[in-house]
Amino acid sequence: MSKPSSVKYTYEDYLLFPDDGKRREIIDGDLYVSPSPNTKHQRASMNLSGLIHTFLKKNPMGEVFAAPFDVVFSDENIVQPDLLFISRERSDVLTEKHVRGAPDLVVEILSESTRRTDEKIKSKLFESRSVREYWIVDPELEMVKVYRPGDSGFTRVAELHADAADTLTTPLLPGLVLSIKEVFE
Repeated sequence: MSKPSSVKYTYEDYLLFPDDGKRREIIDGDLYVSPSPNTKHQRASMNLSGLIHTFLKKNPMGEVFAAPFDVVFSDENIVQPDLLFISRERSDVLTEKHVRGAPDLVVEILSESTRRTDEKIKSKLFESRSVREYWIVDPELEMVKVYRPGDSGFTRVAELHADAADTLTTPLLPGLVLSIKEVFE
C-alpha cells in the first residue's frame, strides 16, 4: 500500500480519483493506494460476508456491507473496509452514498500490501472513531484477531485459528457463531 509524503488530501479530492480498480483511502489527509486483493483475500471476504449476511437474513439486527463502500469519518479520513456491520440502532450513520460515522463492526482482511496499514494505522483510526469491534482477518495464517475498546484503547480479546477449530462470536450479533475454518475454505 503506497502513500505520498507531503500532500494532504480531503474528501473533495477523494471524489475526483479515477475508478481504476485500485482502492484509495485517506487517513489523516494521507493517501493510501492498494492494488486489488488476491484470491485468498477474496475467498475469505466472500465467505465471511456470506455467513454474516445469511445470519442477518434470519436475525434482522442490521446490515453488512462489503468493499468498495466508503466510510467517511471526516473530511480527512475516508476508508473502505473489506466488510462492515451497522446495527439497526445505529442505522442513522448510513446514507444513500456511504457511511457517515463509525460502523459497529469493521473487518479488514490482510493482504501483503495492506498488513501494516490495517494492523497499525487503521486500527488507531477505528479506535479513535469509536468503532465498537474490529476484526483483522489473516488469510495466510488462517486466523482472526478480535479487538474491542478497553480502558487504554483497543484490546485484543481473541485470536482464533482455523486449525484449532475455533469459533467466533460477538456481542454485536448475538447468536452468530462463525467457524474460523469455514471463513477460509
